[in-house]
Formats: sequence, C-alpha cells, structure tokens
Amino acid sequence: MNQHHTPSGSDNNPDDPNGLFAALEADMATDQAIGATVLDFDKARADRRPVGPGVDEDGLPSVYVDSREKSGPVDRMATARGAKRRPIIPAWARSKAELVSYARWLGGNAAHTTGYHAVRSPLYAGKLLGRAPRGTARLVGGTYRWVTDSEGRPVRAASVRREDVEQYLILSRQRDRRVRSRGVILALAAVLGVAFTAVLLVATPGWTTLALATAAALALGGAGGQADQPLIDRAVVATKVQRLTSDIIVRALGAMGIAEINKAMAKGGDGIKFVAPITRDGNGWRADIDLPYGVTAIDIIDKRDRLASGLRRPLGCVWPEPVHDQHAGRLMLWVGDQDMSQTKAPAWPLAAAGTVSLFKPLPFGTDQRGRSVSMLLMFANVLIGAMPRFGKTFALRVLMLAAALDPTAELHVWELKGTGDLEDAAKVAADYGSGADDETIEGAVNSLRYVHKELERRAAVIRSLPKERRPENKVTPELAADRKLGLHPLVLIIDECQELYSHDTFGKEAGTLSEAIIKRGPAMGVILLLATQRPDVKSLPSGVSANVGIRFCLRVMGQTENDMVLGTSSYKNGLRATSFTANDKGIGYLVGAATDAQIVRSYYLDGPAAGRIMDRARAARIAAGTLTGVAAGEQPERAKNNTGILDDLISIWPAGEAKVWSETLVAALAALDEDRYGGWEPEQLSSALKPHGVNAGQVGRRVGGKFVNKRGIEHKDLTEAITRRDDKRPA
Repeated sequence: MNQHHTPSGSDNNPDDPNGLFAALEADMATDQAIGATVLDFDKARADRRPVGPGVDEDGLPSVYVDSREKSGPVDRMATARGAKRRPIIPAWARSKAELVSYARWLGGNAAHTTGYHAVRSPLYAGKLLGRAPRGTARLVGGTYRWVTDSEGRPVRAASVRREDVEQYLILSRQRDRRVRSRGVILALAAVLGVAFTAVLLVATPGWTTLALATAAALALGGAGGQADQPLIDRAVVATKVQRLTSDIIVRALGAMGIAEINKAMAKGGDGIKFVAPITRDGNGWRADIDLPYGVTAIDIIDKRDRLASGLRRPLGCVWPEPVHDQHAGRLMLWVGDQDMSQTKAPAWPLAAAGTVSLFKPLPFGTDQRGRSVSMLLMFANVLIGAMPRFGKTFALRVLMLAAALDPTAELHVWELKGTGDLEDAAKVAADYGSGADDETIEGAVNSLRYVHKELERRAAVIRSLPKERRPENKVTPELAADRKLGLHPLVLIIDECQELYSHDTFGKEAGTLSEAIIKRGPAMGVILLLATQRPDVKSLPSGVSANVGIRFCLRVMGQTENDMVLGTSSYKNGLRATSFTANDKGIGYLVGAATDAQIVRSYYLDGPAAGRIMDRARAARIAAGTLTGVAAGEQPERAKNNTGILDDLISIWPAGEAKVWSETLVAALAALDEDRYGGWEPEQLSSALKPHGVNAGQVGRRVGGKFVNKRGIEHKDLTEAITRRDDKRPA
C-alpha cells in the first residue's frame, strides 16, 4: 500500500501554497516511481474549457456551471436591499392597545402589592418586636467581638501552634492597639448616647421619644431575623416559565421523528439554523427557524402535538406557522407563557362607550400574543364556520354589535337556529327574524331579494354622480353620509345559513342572490355576514364560499370543511382549524383581514352585555334619526310589496282553467318576477306549495291528438289554501 508523507517545516501548514505544491510534487514523484497512473487535472480542466468565448471544441455554446467570479458591489447591493430590517421600536411599543394593557397591568400589580402589605403591616410590626431581643443580643455580641478583636483570634492561635514567637508578639501588639482604640470609641459612644437620650427625654415631645424607641425596636427586630423565616410575604407569586432557547427547540424538533431533521442533526449534518435571535414577543417567545432541506413548515404543523411534547409545554402554548413570503422551509414558532384558551380574555374595547364607522377597522379579537386584531367590514364580506358549540355565534355577535354601533348602518338580521342568540338585534334592525321554519326562511330570502334590488338602485345612483364625487366608482364615507343618496352601509347578517341554502324551496335562489351580493355588494356599501355550523357543499354553495373575502374558521373536523371556510388548499398550506382542541373555544384562523392568516380568539360578549350595547346603539340611532323598520315599529320594506307564492299564482292563473301543469305555472311565474322565480323547476313549485296544503297531482290533457299526463295544480286547491291563510291572519 502506498503511503504518503508530508514534508516537514512549512509544508505542514495547509495555508502555505508553496508547501502544498511541494507536497503534491513529492506525491506525484512517488506515484511515478511505483508505476502508478498520474491524472493531470490541469489538462482535464483545460479540455473542459471553451475553445473560444462561450464555444467548446465542437463549436457548441459552453459555460461554467458554477461561476468562479466573486460577488461584486452590485450583487452585494442587491443582497442588502433584499434584507429585512428589524423594527427600531418593538411591536408591543407600537401598539396603543398593548401599551395601555401593560400600563393597566403594572398599575394594578402595584396597587395590589401596596394594599396587600398595608393590610399586613401590623403583623409585620409584631414580628419585628418579637425578634427585637434576638437582635439586641446580636448587637451586643457583635460589639463585644469587635472591641476584643475576635476576628484575629484564629490567626494568633495558629502562630501559637506553630510556636512562632516573633509572629505571635507582632499579632499581640496589634490586638492591644486595636482593643485600646476600639474601647475608647465605645466609651465615647456610650457617653454621647447617654447624653443624647437625656436631652431627648427632656427637650422633645413624648411622641418623638416613643417614635424613636419604636424605630430602634423595629431596627433591632430586623437585625434579629432569620433567613428561613422571611418577614414579608410575597404579594404576587410569579409562575415560573422556562425560557425558550435554541437547545430546547433543537431537542424538540429532533424528537418529532422526521428523518431529514434527524439527518441534519447527525454528525456532519447542517443542523438547525436560526435566522434571527429568539426574542420576547408579547406574552411568549418567538423563534424564526430555517428547517433542514426537504422539511417544510407544514411538516412541523402536522405534528404540533409532538412539538409541544418536545418543548414540554401545553398544546395551547405552541403555535408553529409558515412564513408565506419566504421559502417553504421557514418556520415561525411562537411559544406562549400560558395556554391561549386559559388566558383571561380582555374586554371588548367598544363594550363601555362610543360609536364607530364601518369605514374604519373594528376590534374583533386578540391573537396569541394578546394583541388586538381588527377587521375592516366595509368593502368586504365575512364567512364564519365551525362545529357546534365552538363560538361561531359569539364571533358573529361581535361583528353584529360593531355594525350596530354605526348609526348610519342599516341592519337586516336573520338567526335561523331559533334560539334567540341574536334577539337584541331587533332593537336596531330594519328587519329581523328568528327560527328555522319556512316562514322565517322565506323572510330571509325576501331580505336577499331586497338587498339584490338595492344593488341596482345604488349602482344607478353612483353612475349619476359627477366624476369628482365618485373617483373610484364606489361608496365613500362622504357619499354614505349624504342621506339623500341612500348609500349608507347596508349589512345583511344570516346565522346558521345552512338552513337557508339547503332549503328545498328557497335554497337555490338564496345561493344565487348571495353570490351576486358578494360579488357586487362591497363597492356599493353592502356587507354580507354569514355563519354556519355545517360547512359542506350542500349547506354552503361553492359560489358563496369561493368569493367571500374574509373568513374565520374555528374548530372543524376535516380537511373538506376546513377548505370550505378558509378557501381551497388552505389545509395544504398549513391553515388547519382541525388542530384546535376541545378547549379552544372562540379560537380560529382569520384569513383576509390582514396580509397573512392570523390565529385569533374573538372577544367574548354574553347576552346581557350584548343587550346593553344594543341599547346604546339604539339611543345613538334615535339621536341621529336613523331608526327604521322593525326597530321603529314599521313594516319591513322587504315585505311591503311581497304578495307571496299563493297570490302570485292566482295573478298568473290562466282564465277558465281548473287544472294547470306545473311547468306552465313556473314559466308564468318567471315572467312575473324573474329575480324571484327565474330558474325554478316544477319540483320547487311543489315544495313551495306543500306547506300551504296544496299538493301537485296528475293533470291529463290531449295534445296533438294524444293524451298526456303531467304533474299540475288544481285551481280549487289554490283558492282553498288562500282562504285558510286569510282566516288565520289577524284583523
């Protein structure tokens, strides 16, 4: 076996090029001596070089794959421009709400501490007086040891044991000098102390003597304390939270069972890279991490429970998120001090006082860091989805109350569960209904028809305005404030919208109208707020779910429901509301309100609190003169010209006909009201008439010499249904 030897001296230095070349020459000479083949790398490189500028020996274009050129000033400038500048002022200091929250906490903490110790001050005084004898003994003993130079006794004893006479005599003389000087000081202090006490007793009021005596006793009590018996209790016991460090994160990532992470952490691997220091962010820690090659942030989010186990933190404290403006392997990990679901929810900023404008962001909830998250409702529509009992209606209630606090906004509220969760809306709403019955469903559809027709009127008004008043051809705060134009914000709220869209009679029409409102409404000041506990294809038309701009998804069970609310591919992109647990009520992913998706807990407002806010909103509307519709005791505008399906059928019934085919009636209804009946099938007509006791049957006619049977309606059944309806109506 051929052995290579490194020349001594400077050749041992790998940084010395002369030594390196000498070593290579020696190796080559040795290889030639034993008949080995020597490869000429210079020749091989030359053979790969272009024959001419950009041309190889075959005349084909040729370039180096890896450029040997060093980065120049232009490249370095481009890199510098692409770098992100960290904010000079931290985020918590730029947030007024967070500053106020911290100041309020600090003031409350100081007040609590002061009050706690003030109440216990007599107990503290009693403890000090009880310890005064021990403190006196310590003072006397310490004085005696100081005067007698007790601290030098061990050194003198050591010199005696060594029989070092000279050293002992020196130390003895030094002790004698110290004892004499300290004795004089003690005697002088005693004389002055006695004189001072005599003057104090004769020349000062009695309370001064008592105060000084008490202070002396308390001071002696302080000197008599013991380390294991503290005088003062802790007013606030801080919870110990482990500081997040890179070692803890690397350990947790390594315990997740991801092969590429294990390879990177093994010997010779690239390891885990942190692109910024781990910093305090709100009430937790933030770490920005570059994961190993081939590992994505989604891989970590998929195993959030394992990550939380590795960090030894509750699941509700650990929130890994992708960084969408970076590569797929960039992970932002935020670890809170306390489970998000267990932290005390702050009060809604608008709960106590004030009105708002829908043209400005409204407070909706808080993120993991406790910072307020706002939502701009104007020029947007909102979809809220969740499993039952996870805070969907509470989140919708926050938005409804915010809209109600704008005195110019016209509200139409439909709560299709029937439990009265939004019943306070009747105090301000132009139209309101509660229930899952056909009559309430039809009322909600009538509101959709009214809003859809309002789009046409508003579009015509905007077109008629001078160009300078409509620079962007949409409603502005100035146009909304002009009551003569009727361009005020119009808010349509439908809770449990699955009851509407899955209805046999009105579902298809409701979906068509909602899609048109979602697409055209924002520019004209129309806002649609929807909430559902069953986000599936039948209960939530694709045209509705695909076009809503703002989405809030609380806990759902599967990927389909997740993407129905948050949008297609949201699950694949790491937005997984399926990861929320049974404790995460009110917590969800908010998409569309900001550039990036946010984890938000909506503000909590119970029924009594909502009632008080609605009372305030009603008073503001009365003062502004904008109380209309149901809230003002008036007939809703959507019902003024609504004759109903029975009356419409009578109006288009062919004269002299006892029975008419359903397909003929559907065509006539569509000609009467295209917005309402356009696209109806005979089956929809049958479903609409069934609640009124009118059933379709076989109707036979002779057509072209042949007898044809089709389903149809009898005139007698229709008139009887109208009679029954009219008999039930109040006078």
